[in-house]
Formats: sequence, structure tokens, C-alpha cells
Amino acid sequence: MPWNWRYEDSDGKPVEGPAEAFSNQADAESWIGQTWRELQGTGVSSVVLVEDDRVEYTMSLAPRE
Repeated sequence: MPWNWRYEDSDGKPVEGPAEAFSNQADAESWIGQTWRELQGTGVSSVVLVEDDRVEYTMSLAPRE
């Protein structure tokens, strides 16, 4: 089952982002760990990890204060 990321803006609305697919959760998380800064620079505020149609979790890309 493929794992994918969905991308959202600060209002939680979908935005375009790389259409990457991963064979497991660990690979998806490793990829986002390497690319989140670039995504943030393009207006992505949060990402949603999805396995098929099931949402695993949502994660903010905002810096911690």
C-alpha cells in the first residue's frame, strides 16, 4: 500500500506539491525530513501522511517558538 504526502496552506486548503509515493511509512518520513524546508518555502504550512485513503497524521511545518 503506497504512502503519500498531501500538502496544505495555512488555512488547511490543499496546495500543489511533489507527487511522491513511498512503499512504507519510514521512507515517507525520511523524505519529508529532508524536504520540509523547501516545501515550507513554497507556501506549504502542513503536511498530511496518507496510506491509500487513510490519514495517518497531520504535521505542521511551522517553526517552533
